[in-house]
Amino acid sequence: MNLENIRKLTFVINTIILGLVFGLAGFFYLSGATFLVWFSIPTALVYILGYWLIRKDHLDIYLRLVYFWLTLYMCVTTVCLGYKMGFHLYCLSMIPIIFYSEYMARSLGKKKINAVAVSALIIVCYLGATGYSAYSGPIYEVDSAITMAFWLFNSAIVFYFLIVYARIMLKLVDDSEEKLTNLAHTDRLTGLYNRHFMMTHLEESMSDSKSKFVAMADIDNFKGINDHYGHNAGDYVLKTISSLMKKSAPSCEISRWGGEEFLIFGIDSEAKALALMEDLRKKIEDYDFTFEGEKIAVTITAGIAAYREGLSVDEWINEADEKLYFGKNHGKNRVISKK
Repeated sequence: MNLENIRKLTFVINTIILGLVFGLAGFFYLSGATFLVWFSIPTALVYILGYWLIRKDHLDIYLRLVYFWLTLYMCVTTVCLGYKMGFHLYCLSMIPIIFYSEYMARSLGKKKINAVAVSALIIVCYLGATGYSAYSGPIYEVDSAITMAFWLFNSAIVFYFLIVYARIMLKLVDDSEEKLTNLAHTDRLTGLYNRHFMMTHLEESMSDSKSKFVAMADIDNFKGINDHYGHNAGDYVLKTISSLMKKSAPSCEISRWGGEEFLIFGIDSEAKALALMEDLRKKIEDYDFTFEGEKIAVTITAGIAAYREGLSVDEWINEADEKLYFGKNHGKNRVISKK
């Protein structure tokens, strides 16, 4: 989740809480809890100020202010109305949210919050407010039916926030795992799969009986491109060819095998593989490679090997590699399926 999404989410939550403050102020008035009606005024002002803090990107200040005031609000309402109203339950949602906030602050490079210390303070306030209420009883007596209704209402609010933030945290975990998987499986420059992923994928593919092939492709005279035009130009060529490969062979798995070599894996016959690679070779030959105003002539040579029962992955790849180098030694810019 980026900073803009966090700002939007915080804005929505701030609005929900401000609405609850006004609604509860009305209830306090009808219940005759005069002190809580007056206490609702600075509470509302805290969340009105929150809009300005969110807009100015002072989310760390906003968070500290809101946590302080929520804790105070929980204590005051619990002491005034009793623990049976359920206001003390707010701490159940506050603790996981503060750990989430610490994580996001660390991720975004913002000033961190000591989640453990804040949680300990909330627990102390919770025990103090509920303990006092249980021992002395509430300051304002409220009808038991209304008390039960409020306990259910406050419980619903707490569970709502717990569910929302649990879903957010689950998405963060899923996104993090996906990013780690992509980092482990992809080449950073080209965005193609890396050698490790392709080896694993090829080993897994050998268990089915479908016709399949690998093609080893190599950029012709790539060292000369780097020497003449510079390594930035070489990177441009690698990325552009990678893009052309993905567009030309969307059903295939493509990896950067190393340097200027690429390995393409597909589920198809050798004849269709040859047609596919010829089409790709022609597209690369005809493509207008232009880097910093200079045109670069780029071609590839490729070798294709269909899978045969009994071949190991290394033998299968080596067969495609041998055909590639046969093509390199016999003119380049060609696709070899049979020597």
